[in-house]
Amino acid sequence: MRRLGWLIVLVVALAAVITAQRRGPWRRGVDTGAPTLAKDEAEKRILSVIEEVERAGRLYASVPVTDGRMLRLLAEATGARHVVEVGTSTGYSGLWLCLALQKTGGKLTTFEIDSRRAAMAREHFKQAGVDRLVTLVEGDAHQTIERVKEPIDMVFLDADKDGYVTYLEKLLPLVRPGGLILAHNVNMADEYVRRVTGDPALETVFYMQGGGLSITLKKR
Repeated sequence: MRRLGWLIVLVVALAAVITAQRRGPWRRGVDTGAPTLAKDEAEKRILSVIEEVERAGRLYASVPVTDGRMLRLLAEATGARHVVEVGTSTGYSGLWLCLALQKTGGKLTTFEIDSRRAAMAREHFKQAGVDRLVTLVEGDAHQTIERVKEPIDMVFLDADKDGYVTYLEKLLPLVRPGGLILAHNVNMADEYVRRVTGDPALETVFYMQGGGLSITLKKR
């Protein structure tokens, strides 16, 4: 029943995304959903930092608001306990993930090559009160990602698009059956798209015109 519950949430969420795409505003990057409301003080603190990052401009918010909300929804609906992110940037997407992880009792392992952005991300996580949930690994993820040894419930790729397949091959064995692999800007990652759509052990859907986000299920 628990598995059925989160699958229903996923289907409903994807249906809402498709409906938004057809309406038009989505294509211009407008979030057509209602604003995220804080359930408690912990959420309020995280959302306040998210809003601060958004006000700072596109350099700081590495994914659209709608994608951030989808990350949170999927992580919480699946009860993710360990999320791996490649491409921390300034921590914006990680903050959305932490909204879920502070509820599931999970943690985030995130990789960033740029020292300036990594420093900003650490500060954002600290301000949001979620730094205890986050392990930020600085350096080239093509080498440092091998430090991940624990099972993974969800992966989010948002780094060098040419490296997506390499990241996938290294992390996929650790992703639990029924786990998810999300990749951002897949319109610039043709090889990755061919890889995830050509493997019978995976099921992939795509949403959002423009940058593009893929959601891949590792079949049970």
